Amino acid sequence: MTKTFDKIAGIVFLLISILFISESLKISGSAYGSTIGPKTYPLILGIILGLLSLRLLYETFKSKSENKGKTTFEFKKFGIIFISAILYIFLLEIIGYVFSTFIFLVVAFQVMEKGKILSTIIISAIFAIGVYTMYVQLLGGALPKFSLF
Repeated sequence: MTKTFDKIAGIVFLLISILFISESLKISGSAYGSTIGPKTYPLILGIILGLLSLRLLYETFKSKSENKGKTTFEFKKFGIIFISAILYIFLLEIIGYVFSTFIFLVVAFQVMEKGKILSTIIISAIFAIGVYTMYVQLLGGALPKFSLF
């Protein structure tokens, strides 16, 4: 990206992280006296976002050269990924998390980099099944299941 875009993005994300941190501190602590409560996860995410924003701003101001070359925005790739993200949202409840995430990732990876279909399929499957397993089985959360049957 350009330095101007990176500066604006860094400032916006830094402001969002400050808002995230301040609002997460307003969440009540754990009812059982545990040190980890409902505010811990948003607080950690806010801190991480703030640190990454500061890093982006540092890297942007540190670099001397402005990229004078014209950057092209690829409308076709953007459109395909945008439409597939909308379809992902609508299909999530119908075909479930694992299948819809797998399909979305395959489409997105192939749009970004054609070829390497086998590695795309493997990475997409491992990610979809891995996240589902960790979230549902280990953490006891709920994600949409395959509901056509």
